[in-house]
Amino acid sequence: MKILIKSAKIIYPGTPLNGETADILVESGIIKAIKKNIKPGGIKTVIEQDDLHVSPGWFDMQAHFCDPGYEYKEDIRSGMEAAAHGGFTGVALSPATHPPVYSKSQVEYILGKADGNLVDVFPVGALSHKMEGKELSEMYDMKLSGAVAFSDDTNSVMDSGLMYRALLYSKSFGGLIMSRCNDRHVSSGTFVNEGSAGVMMGMKGEPSIAEEIMVVRDLFLADNTASRLHIHSISTAGSAELVRNARKRGLPVTASVNAFNLALDETALLGFDSFYKVNPPLRSKDDIKALRNALRDGVIDVICSDHRPEDEENKKLEFDLAAPGITGIQTLYPLVNMYSGLSTSQIIEKIALAPRRILGLPLPEIEEGKKANLTVFSPGAEWVLEESRLKSRSKNTPWLGKELKGKAIAVINNGQLFSEPN
Repeated sequence: MKILIKSAKIIYPGTPLNGETADILVESGIIKAIKKNIKPGGIKTVIEQDDLHVSPGWFDMQAHFCDPGYEYKEDIRSGMEAAAHGGFTGVALSPATHPPVYSKSQVEYILGKADGNLVDVFPVGALSHKMEGKELSEMYDMKLSGAVAFSDDTNSVMDSGLMYRALLYSKSFGGLIMSRCNDRHVSSGTFVNEGSAGVMMGMKGEPSIAEEIMVVRDLFLADNTASRLHIHSISTAGSAELVRNARKRGLPVTASVNAFNLALDETALLGFDSFYKVNPPLRSKDDIKALRNALRDGVIDVICSDHRPEDEENKKLEFDLAAPGITGIQTLYPLVNMYSGLSTSQIIEKIALAPRRILGLPLPEIEEGKKANLTVFSPGAEWVLEESRLKSRSKNTPWLGKELKGKAIAVINNGQLFSEPN
């Protein structure tokens, strides 16, 4: 199969081609030519439109495909389809399935189901056995089978001794611990920020300090053990500042933020619409400003979707009963494009390059003779998110019917192509 991408601006920070406009010819999954003008000749698949950009394939570092156990919400096939429509060629999957991914056989199950597809899938193994926070999982065996990191997802590890042992153990074989910081003894479990919105809603809020206490603890443990640590889904100004100070001290810590925490503040909850209920909760405008600044400064390395499908029975309920989460993998790019304040090059660093560096995965190359792992996109494209466009089995997103700016046009990987119909 031959694919010709015409007049695309190449976005690949730190490479000679960054910012250049060129044609790219892909044949049998390999980049055959990068030139100013390649004549289509008999090539049947030509990707051509105004405002065309191309970058290394995007990578979502925090997504849930719900398989095994919750396939009625999402399965690996539908999740990969949603990822491709969102512009992603790689996804790291949360271990929060049923049962959780806590053994090598479960890692191999996911890799087997995803094998041979356009989207590369990388399992994250559970940090603790069954994600119960009591004893370590089979981390080393899972690493050998293909797990790229270890996390208990939103089940924050409350046992400091267990987290200490996890950091030490993972260090011995080059593993990465990903921590979601939330002290459940302090947080209310309402998924509403402790602030003006919570007061107006008459609900007990979740204070920022519930997250920040755990960030302090995990940074201290990472420093003490000299281990790598990734703090995911940070949501407060205080957390961003703690990570900033740790980086200044030379700690090998990285961090990510979810796109919805950049796009929406706590006032979105005032209508009690459960589609805005997320974990971590939507925070204040000041928190959002601090998170955006931390992204621009390089303190926060990655932006994730935290794609979390929920069926109607769990989502279309009274606000306090509904499950938190948004199906976000198809809307990550437009939200970041609209709300992050980052340049296009900075966005590609956060959603294509940094996730792979942190996970120790090879970076795609835009170079003749190299495997084509590409996302073709338009930062200026305006479009409306209609339900028919959503490829996830679940439709729990507050952006249905909303106009978005920025769109994936096509993805190429593993010798396969997905292109968005005009």
